[in-house]
Amino acid sequence: MAEKLFTLDADIRSDDPGAIAPVLEARFAREAITRLPDGFKVLGVISGESAQDLNRALLSDLRRAVRKTRLRATWSDGDVTERFFDYVRKGRLG
Repeated sequence: MAEKLFTLDADIRSDDPGAIAPVLEARFAREAITRLPDGFKVLGVISGESAQDLNRALLSDLRRAVRKTRLRATWSDGDVTERFFDYVRKGRLG
C-alpha cells in the first residue's frame, strides 16, 4: 500500500503532559502542537499507509511514555476522514 499524506486534528489528555511532549515533538512540527492545561491539541500533517496504523502507532508511543493517555483524533487524507477515540474507530466519512 502506498503512503498517503494525512492531516491530524487531535486532542490528547494525560496525567503527565510533560512526559508525552517529547513524543509529540519527535513526530510533529513544534508549531503544530498547542499546550493545554491537561494535555495538547495537535493540528499537523504526517504520512503513512492508513489512518488506523498512524493512530495506533501514535497512541502506543504516547502510552509508552504515560500509560493514562487519551487520544481523540480525526485523520483526513483529503478523500476520507476517520475519527478515533483511543484505538477504536468511531466513524468514517467519504
